[in-house]
Amino acid sequence: MLLEKEKSCLLLIDVQEKLTPFVRDAEKIVSRCEWLMRLAQELGVPHIVSEQYPRGLGATVEPLKKLSTREKACEKVHFSCWREPSFKNRMQVLQKNQLILIGIEAHVCVLQTALDLLDQGFQVFVVVDAVSSRYEVDYHYGLKRMKQAGAELITSEMVFFEWLEQAGTEQFKRLSADYMKNKD
Repeated sequence: MLLEKEKSCLLLIDVQEKLTPFVRDAEKIVSRCEWLMRLAQELGVPHIVSEQYPRGLGATVEPLKKLSTREKACEKVHFSCWREPSFKNRMQVLQKNQLILIGIEAHVCVLQTALDLLDQGFQVFVVVDAVSSRYEVDYHYGLKRMKQAGAELITSEMVFFEWLEQAGTEQFKRLSADYMKNKD
């Protein structure tokens, strides 16, 4: 199934001050999440930010916090975003059925959110170059489990091309140049 920007919502999961430095490729993950958030803003795709127990893990890291919408982050104590009423309320308002998941950790909060969203009938896309875990084995098996449950594993470049749908436009040229500047 293809991503459609009109049906999409980007979900940034728990990229927070006290946890982010410990995940694999932290700088690359933050950079990729930042680029996807800018892309979503440019294309009018809404996003939701979650924060796992922010009193203990801190706020969303600054590069991503400054891109956040006026909406306050969905604070949570459950590992799954879906289990928090504030998240469900935002989803109900947005009326989007394709959720694009980015953030940390792949085997905990991203995984549990993906499983709950799939159970609720949402189409779930996990951006493999914009999620991470502290350990490679957890990252690998978190992705494997999400795929087995029905989530689509995609890359940030796939998101870019599927949301834009066609080449040759001024918007495509501008965003493509920006993408290439920020590609690893």
